[in-house]
Amino acid sequence: MKLTLFCLFAAITAFTYWLRHINLQHLKQHGAEVPEGFEGSIDAEKLRTSSAYTLDSSRLGLWDSLFDNALLVLFLFGGLISEYDHFVSSLSVSPIISAILFFLLMTWASTLLGIPFDLYGTFRIEARYGFNTTTPGIWVADFLKSQAIGAVLLAFLIAVVFWLISWSPQQWWLWVWGFMALFSLFMMFISPYVIEPLFNKYEPVTEEGLEDDIRIMMEKAGLKVGKVQQMDASKRSRHSNAYFTGIGRVKRIVLYDTLIKQMSHAEIVAVLAHEIGHWKKGHIWKRLLWAEIMALAGSWISFKLLAWSGLPGLLGLPFDISLPAKMVVLGFVASLAMFPVGPFSAWRSRCHEHEADRFAADLTGRPQDLASALVKMSAENLSNLFPHPFYAAFYYSHPPAVERVRVLREWAESPPEK
Repeated sequence: MKLTLFCLFAAITAFTYWLRHINLQHLKQHGAEVPEGFEGSIDAEKLRTSSAYTLDSSRLGLWDSLFDNALLVLFLFGGLISEYDHFVSSLSVSPIISAILFFLLMTWASTLLGIPFDLYGTFRIEARYGFNTTTPGIWVADFLKSQAIGAVLLAFLIAVVFWLISWSPQQWWLWVWGFMALFSLFMMFISPYVIEPLFNKYEPVTEEGLEDDIRIMMEKAGLKVGKVQQMDASKRSRHSNAYFTGIGRVKRIVLYDTLIKQMSHAEIVAVLAHEIGHWKKGHIWKRLLWAEIMALAGSWISFKLLAWSGLPGLLGLPFDISLPAKMVVLGFVASLAMFPVGPFSAWRSRCHEHEADRFAADLTGRPQDLASALVKMSAENLSNLFPHPFYAAFYYSHPPAVERVRVLREWAESPPEK
């Protein structure tokens, strides 16, 4: 079975690398063509820069992936997990403390080994194409804060989960699922006010007249949002974006300050109308519901498999490895089993994005504003305008920008029936 799992892992990995290859070949073949609707915003020079940025980023991603997969093979198939598990167990601490140490040390090791790729991506590739504005001081501060927050949250989650397992050995899967669901909702409430401000500065929109335009559009949509704020994204990068954060009464709209500088008020309002479309169409709660259904099923399956004595043997490991080690084995097997679900999830997300585009077009009555915003974001972010259709179908959570712009312009010329 160990050989079978290794071959399956190798086949899936090779398939993902083949997808990456055909995507880059497609870009090389079509990357010099200015798409319809992008004339005036993107020229031949911008396309060359965009293609080079995509190629450099993909090359770094490939080396990062190869490195991670090599470590994974050594750790799981090379038997290092047994040595690591024995080391943690030899510390002779309580089962809960042992579990916390097991996952924390493993997470920290993975993070430290990934630092060179992160640094190269930020200070070489992003800087080379004019995106990076992060200083070494900001990078170090962000790294330390994120690691501290992550360690506290991870330790808390592991402690509660393993306590629930010891408290209710036969029903822990249900209690763990319920706890994780509540914790996720709790984090959605507090993150905008406790965690996010530790990294960025948030303030009311300073662009004259923009907040009024946004609120008028919000009232038209029948949606109340506590705050419309801008974030100092330019402190770290020149990439632009906008998003909703929070849930219930604490939800708010956040605009990157880079987005405000790049777009007209009408384009910004159109982008936000798209985000509102996700809320009004129920995409948020549908995704949450789907995630919780999958989590509940996964929790029950995990309960059954972790109790199965043959689980460690799937990777040729001793049957008496610790519960945390069994969880790592289970996580790896689950990742292989869930791989085919990825394209379905991406397809569902693209359907939601199409519905949100339609909602924005209907709400503003000006589909061309959203189309213009997408063109500007694609140009400013050096997005790949020519993904291979198969690659996009497998991975893209949003329809390709060229397709979205084409559909929006068609709606502008001949509005769809409501």
